[in-house]
Amino acid sequence: MNFLVVIPVIAIMFAFRYLKVNALGWLAIWWIGLYIIFSYGIDPPLPSSIVFMFMGIITIVLLAYLSSNSEDLESTKQVTIRFITDNKYVDYLTMVAAAIPLFVAFQIFISASDPIQPPLATRTIHPVPPREIQFNDKTMNLSSTHNPYRELEQNDPEDFKEHLENGHRIYFENCVFCHGDDMKGKGIFAHGFDPIPANFADPTTIAMLQENYLFWRIAKGGPGLPDESTPWSSAMPAWEKFLTEEEIWDVTLFLYDYTEQKPRAVEELE
Repeated sequence: MNFLVVIPVIAIMFAFRYLKVNALGWLAIWWIGLYIIFSYGIDPPLPSSIVFMFMGIITIVLLAYLSSNSEDLESTKQVTIRFITDNKYVDYLTMVAAAIPLFVAFQIFISASDPIQPPLATRTIHPVPPREIQFNDKTMNLSSTHNPYRELEQNDPEDFKEHLENGHRIYFENCVFCHGDDMKGKGIFAHGFDPIPANFADPTTIAMLQENYLFWRIAKGGPGLPDESTPWSSAMPAWEKFLTEEEIWDVTLFLYDYTEQKPRAVEELE
């Protein structure tokens, strides 16, 4: 969240409560404020398709709110009719009538004139992880780090089951929206990203990776990818900002269990 954008916008929106603004103006202020927050106040930025979807829902909600109060609805109706029919508003009405198609045309022009650029080099799907990462205040050596709860699968099945259940909860609270309820990368937000989220059910993804690799990718997200994975890099957030170390290991256990995959074994160098 970009608080340098969010806090001033919210402050301005609440400041308008003390001004004599009619219902239509108040709804317009809310619409514009929320649009600014969704477009510029969220880090990493939301895809434009997701922003448009949210704003469509917000428009419906605001109109429903307006129609719930007969006095506000009648007042808005009178203001709208007066704006359209009163001669003294002709110039403003002309500007509004011209601005709407011009804005739509401008958006279409921008989207059509911005071609998708291919990467300068072949994109690496599974880049080489760093030797060490910082997780909060802890330095983790990825070459020697392993999932501390994996051994419970044999040593303490009941405790292992609890970690799986916790991983199940974490996945369906945070990951399902992009990776999907079947883990095939077809969640409700998936096609707003390029590339789309990983298909964990594909045997060429997590089955080829060690669990410490998944920990790195989940913890650091798209911002933690090396140069060879850009410019078409992952839009996944850095989950280390939201999840604990145990929660990341638990959701990793759940990914393998749900897809009936086994993590790649650690190779012993002779």
